[in-house]
Amino acid sequence: MTQLHNLTGLPDDGRRRVVIEDVTPRVDDGRFPVKRVSGDMITVEADVFGDGHDEVRARLAWTPPGEDWQWQEVEMEPLGNDRWRASFGVDSIGRWLYSITGWTDRLRTWRHDLQKRLAAGQDVTVDLLIGAELVDAAADRVPETNTADAERLRDWARRLRAGETAIDAELAALADEYPDLEHTTSLTEPLALTVDPGLARFSAWYELFPRSASPDTKRHGTFRDVIDRLSYVQELGFDVLYLPPIHPIGRQFRKGPNNRSSENPADPGVPWAIGGPEGGHMAVHPDLGTLDDFDAMVAAAGQRGIEIALDIAFQASPDHPWVEEHPDWFRARPDGTIQYAENPPKKYQDIYPFDFESSDWQGLWQALKDVFRFWIGHGVTIFRVDNPHTKAFAFWEWLIEDLKRDHPRVILLAEAFTRPKVMYRLAKLGFSQSYTYFTWRNTARELADYFTQLTHPPVSDFFRPNAWPNTPDILHEVLQVGGRPAFEARVVLAATLSSNFGIYGPAYELMENTPREAGSEEYLESEKYQQRTWDLDRPDSLRPLITALNRARRDHPALQTNDRLWFHPIDNDNLLAYTKNTADRRDVLLTVVNLDFARPQSGTVELGLEGLGLPADGPYEAIDLLAGSTELWRGSEIEIELDPAVASARVLQLRSLPRTERQFETF
Repeated sequence: MTQLHNLTGLPDDGRRRVVIEDVTPRVDDGRFPVKRVSGDMITVEADVFGDGHDEVRARLAWTPPGEDWQWQEVEMEPLGNDRWRASFGVDSIGRWLYSITGWTDRLRTWRHDLQKRLAAGQDVTVDLLIGAELVDAAADRVPETNTADAERLRDWARRLRAGETAIDAELAALADEYPDLEHTTSLTEPLALTVDPGLARFSAWYELFPRSASPDTKRHGTFRDVIDRLSYVQELGFDVLYLPPIHPIGRQFRKGPNNRSSENPADPGVPWAIGGPEGGHMAVHPDLGTLDDFDAMVAAAGQRGIEIALDIAFQASPDHPWVEEHPDWFRARPDGTIQYAENPPKKYQDIYPFDFESSDWQGLWQALKDVFRFWIGHGVTIFRVDNPHTKAFAFWEWLIEDLKRDHPRVILLAEAFTRPKVMYRLAKLGFSQSYTYFTWRNTARELADYFTQLTHPPVSDFFRPNAWPNTPDILHEVLQVGGRPAFEARVVLAATLSSNFGIYGPAYELMENTPREAGSEEYLESEKYQQRTWDLDRPDSLRPLITALNRARRDHPALQTNDRLWFHPIDNDNLLAYTKNTADRRDVLLTVVNLDFARPQSGTVELGLEGLGLPADGPYEAIDLLAGSTELWRGSEIEIELDPAVASARVLQLRSLPRTERQFETF
């Protein structure tokens, strides 16, 4: 019979009459997991409908991570027009599954139709007998452990056969608990949900070069120097300390200051030219210290509530041990030399890319996975991955799934300043966070359009932005020419538009803004090529502002998510105004930024108080979280003026006055 069905094209069960469509959240029709963090409530919606007029029901089912999948279910709520909704909470990290089941409910349909027949005064003798059969069938589905439920249903069936037309609501609800699920429709495959630790959604990153952590201009910095720097990082309020590659640096084709070729053995080289006689990706640069020193740094950071993030750069210097041990992992040129990295016309002779089309690609993949596992073994669970878009997509999908199977707390930041679809693909493959185009979005319209896209489905279901106003590779023209106001504005934007943000310091707080040459985004005297010594106590440092920003982020849940970012109309294109609020609207933050770094600008912002849970006709407080001042405002239209000579931005908590204070306010 099965063979006949296959030949005739008949479905496995043509009695399934319900259709399930347009499920949200879902990424690429279920090809990739949706992303959330522990503690979230997941709201699932779908169109669930059937042919004809029968009553349709739907259930949402889900199961937490584990070898023994423990499915739980909840009835979905009809929203109208065949749309249904239900929610569940996630309290453990790892990969969850969820699915939807829909079916036509004959007993519910019978009850609904019976009420209409009774209202029309029709003879329902046969209908009551039909109902009795349906109720008896429900009783047959009751497990043997619930004999009381079965007996109550059979008693109801007896009363129906006796001609009783009243339908007890409690009995109807009991029958709903034992539906006929023989011909249900379910999703073809369950949908996946990756639940990450909270730091995946809310984190503040600080990048520093360990070799520049030394207070002595003549001494190479060490891990011990980084330990001494931890109190500074903690004071600023950062919870992730990101270190560029800490491995031995190649000697061949070493680069000197400002990316010039160097023959000076004193030049430290580029940390991304990984590998030397001392080892490769699983070794530390001897001038930084030992692995024991590294472990001590990780432990000291953890005691201060700071996670160490390491740079993973899958490339090698000409001196990397793998160049001799595995020459087939690199691409050979016709003259017998190995292809070095290029971004024409730029040449990076000190770096050899791995060849992901190598005949020994499996060996290469395993070796690169071992790099991650080695550092995880030394207490690191956060990684910034250099240029992942230049490595095979299939590699990342395999690697991340493998890592998270054993280490679900791992967080990966993709450093991929490339085409949007490539960036999105990497996020779908499992990268927890991603760098963004924030650096190159500078007008009010550009910022509003871009972050609206990033913070709403479908993008927000898989892509978590991490906004950086600068990196060792990127000194944008805005920072080169905008002076202190530009540095103030851009860090406020990064820290409040995105729940994940970072800065490359101390270059940022000390407002390093000199390019290597006109038209370049490279720093003059860049730390990529030389050791620097920084005066962290400089009186003009942005240290107080950054500290206040991170304090506001820690104290206000509204800034810890991107779910409710709302850009508000303002009658001046030089000003950008937006709010974030918690779901219960108990925490409401308004940020206003002046994007003209040379002149004061003013405008009227329209707040829409009802949407923020604030009184439309009464006063409310505006507490400036950066300046420490408080104002009383009234109404939705508020006049704002920002003078960059004083402050380029304001971050304000908007709060209803307590009733005891409200009654004494006069205007």
